[in-house]
Amino acid sequence: MRSRDGYCSHSFTNISITFLLFWCLPVLQADEYLISYRYTVKNALLYNETLDVSKAMTKCSGTLLPEYLLLPRENSKKLKKILLKNSDTFFQYISKIGLNVSNQDYTYNGKNNSFIIITLKTTCFKVDFNENFVKIAALK
Repeated sequence: MRSRDGYCSHSFTNISITFLLFWCLPVLQADEYLISYRYTVKNALLYNETLDVSKAMTKCSGTLLPEYLLLPRENSKKLKKILLKNSDTFFQYISKIGLNVSNQDYTYNGKNNSFIIITLKTTCFKVDFNENFVKIAALK
C-alpha cells in the first residue's frame, strides 16, 4: 500500500535490511584456513607426523559440509596450537571428511618392512573463533 508521499513502506524496510546484512557481513564471515596433515608409520612405530596450517590468501570456493568441529579455545588464537592440543578429536573429524591411506609392505633379505602413510590433502576450512570455542567446518 502506498503512503501519501507515494513511497511503499515495505521498500524502505527491504533496503534497510539489505544494508544491515552487507554492513554486518564481514563480522559474520569466518576466517578461511588451508590445512594439510600427514602421518607416517614405519614398522609399527610412528615415523613422522606433520600438520600444516596457513591462512588462505584468496577466498575458497565450495560448499560447507554439514558436520563441524567444536574445540575449546583456551585463550589461544593460533589454530595450529589448538589443533595439536586436541589432536585425537581433530583426527576423528578429518577421518570423516576423507583421508588417503597408502600401505607399502616389502621383504628385503628376509626382513619385513612396512610403511603406512595417512594424508589429508590440502583442504580449506572455515574457522570461527568465539570467546570460548573454535568452530571448524570443512569446504568441499
